[in-house]
Formats: sequence, C-alpha cells, structure tokens
Amino acid sequence: MPAYAVLGAQWGDEGKGKIIDYLASKANIVARFSGGNNAGHTVINDLGHFSLHLIPCGIFQDGVMNVIGNGVVVNPDELIEEMEVLKSSGLSLDGKLMISERAHLIMPYHIVLDNLSEKSKGNSAIGTTGKGIGPAYSDKTSRTGIRAADLLDMSGLKDRLENVMEYSNAVITKIYGGDPVCLDDLYQKCKIWADTLGSYIGPTGKFVNESLDNGGNVVLEGAQGILLDLDHGTYPYVTSSNPTIGGVSTGLGIQPRHISSVLGIFKAYNTRVGSGPFPSELLDSTAEKIRTIANEFGTTTGRPRRVGWFDGVAAAYSTRINGYSSAVITRLDVLDGFEELKVCVAYDLDGELIQELPGGVSALGRCKPVYETLEGWTTPTAGVSDIKTLPHAAKKYIARLEQLIGCPISIISTGPHRDQTIMPESVI
Repeated sequence: MPAYAVLGAQWGDEGKGKIIDYLASKANIVARFSGGNNAGHTVINDLGHFSLHLIPCGIFQDGVMNVIGNGVVVNPDELIEEMEVLKSSGLSLDGKLMISERAHLIMPYHIVLDNLSEKSKGNSAIGTTGKGIGPAYSDKTSRTGIRAADLLDMSGLKDRLENVMEYSNAVITKIYGGDPVCLDDLYQKCKIWADTLGSYIGPTGKFVNESLDNGGNVVLEGAQGILLDLDHGTYPYVTSSNPTIGGVSTGLGIQPRHISSVLGIFKAYNTRVGSGPFPSELLDSTAEKIRTIANEFGTTTGRPRRVGWFDGVAAAYSTRINGYSSAVITRLDVLDGFEELKVCVAYDLDGELIQELPGGVSALGRCKPVYETLEGWTTPTAGVSDIKTLPHAAKKYIARLEQLIGCPISIISTGPHRDQTIMPESVI
C-alpha cells in the first residue's frame, strides 16, 4: 500500500503540522525523515496547543505509530522534554513512538560548536537556530557521529566518546576559545538517555517497510521546506539535510516505488526565517499587518518571520523538484480584508526577465519581483470548510496559485483547527 509524502514547498513554516495531523486519522504510521528539533510543527486539538519539534504529528491519533527515521538528528534532552509535555496532557506514548537505531544524536558539544561558529561569523552569519543541527550532520558525514543504537551499548559508548570529544573539545577551546565539554558529565547524561529512550529505539526501516508490504498507509512528514534544502535551496542559507522528496528514501529507508503521492504545502503568501535572499519580501506596513494577523514568529526560535507575497517562480521550481501530485494552500484566511493582493510571476535580474530560480545566491539576491495584482475579498474565509462558500475573489486567487504552482490544489486550510479545512476529494 502507499506512502504519502507531505513536504514543505517554500522556506518552511507552511503549516505542515495541521495538515499532517488532519491526514493522520487515515494512516497506520506517520514518519519523520529529515531535520531535527530545528523544525517546529504546530498542532491544535482538544488536548491543547502543541509545538512538536521531533515527535511526528500523528501522535494524537489512536492506533498510529510515530516513527523518527534515520535521517533525523535527535537531541535526546529535547525529545524527552517533548515526551513529558505530551504525557502531562494525558497522552500515552506506549506503542506509538519508535526511534531509528540509525538516527544520529545531537550532543551538547554540537550545540556549543553551532553557536560559537555562528557568533564568529558576525554579520555573515547564516541565521541558524543554534540547535546543533549542522555540527551533528557534519559529524555524521565525517563518520564520527553517535547514533541512537550506541545508547544500547554503554560499555562501547565511552570509548567512542573519548575519541570524538578529544577532537571536538580541541576545536571548541583552540579555535573558538570556548570551554570544553566534560566527558564524565556527558557519559552520565547518556546513561539517563539510555534508561529513558532505550525501549523506543528500534529498526524503523524494517518496521515501516513491513507495514507498507502488508497494506498499511504511511504519511511521510517533511520538515522545513525545499528552499532550505542543502542541495536545492538558497545555498548557503539552507538547512543541513534534504527535506525534499529525495530525502524520503535515504532518511527513512523505504523504496521510492511505495510513494504514491506527494503533497506540497504552500502558504497563501511567503515567509522565511533567518538570512538569505527573498525576492518577494515586503518591508512595509503590509508585511507588518500580515505578520501581526498570522502571528508570524518562529515556532522554534521565536524570531519574527520575514513576510512577502506569494512567489510563483519559486513555487514552479518547487513543483519541478518534488513532483507534487497536488498542493495544499494554508493560511488563506490571513488575507481576508485586503483590497488587493499581489503574486510574483517573474524576476527581473539585471534587466532581464526570468522565470527560473537562479542557482547562485548573489544572482538570486539581485532578483526583483515582477508582480501581478489580483482583487482581494472582504467576506471572511476563516473557518470555511465548504469550497462553495468561499468568496469569488478568493476562488480566483486560489485558481491563479494553482496555475503558478503547476499542479491541482487538493486542500485549502482556513484556520488552525482540523475542521477548518476544505478538502473536496480525499487525498488518502
């Protein structure tokens, strides 16, 4: 049976959490495959308001296994804290959570290195979340990482830590002038992690593949978005993993043939957090109005998000890379009450009109948006669940986005709750 990928189609923060929570009711498994606790997925339900950074958004559905795949880098302290928050809300995690034995761990020295490196760059800083994501992936690539399976072999872990920390502490102290991380303290912390998380660690790749082979439905939960992808994003202002469709197979260990559909999640406008080019960015009162209405502040960092009009050039690029079978538009209700709306349909690069996202960060930074103006609407869309009741101008706006994205729009979100959703046809 099929797997359904749900991917961020912009710079992240598109509202994937609500959509995945909505679709999870028809799934057997919801699985994360990339990123770490730099992601922030918001779910609002009868139990409360939750910000999930590591645990997949299917955790609120009975009978759904939530998998943290091998492509995710896991901060054990953050994961344990997240688990405790859910338990304190009356949610049982028994039989509902599995961590890949192959997932790499974010260690305290990764966080130290991340922040020291970012600080040393001054005005040239990337704008990372400071969560240790990049250094953890760097260690994975250099084959010095610590994996979840290592917590199940404490006798062998200490020797590995000694070797790894000798180098990491040398970088911290001799290059950045920071304080070293204590080996004994970290080893004691690892014992706590092993006691708390050991029973959740297992062969997730085998588990997910067996479910697919036996007819199960799997929702693949993307983190961040394509424009932050290490290869296909606005490099170097990107994350350290692949939140695109190619990251699914490597980050979860499933065969591409199982993926039957790919949902691209788009906001009805654009946002991004941190540094980097953003062609359709608004720096006026309109941006502040959208930011205030939509509470556009990072779920993970709390930083104000940069705001811009919908970028059709980036959207078409996103579709070409990820091959969306359909798209989801979120936050449509945020645009209620605007007399007119703009969408970026091309870029002006040094006097030349282009409709392709440049690969070079300098060129993208010089791109000026070419806008098309559309009529706004005054009738509220907030909470609407029937497409027939959308204002005519809102329908025209959605139709134009569909043209620019290049695939059908299957879901429209008009609010943060599950029932504030328009879905004419089931996507699962």
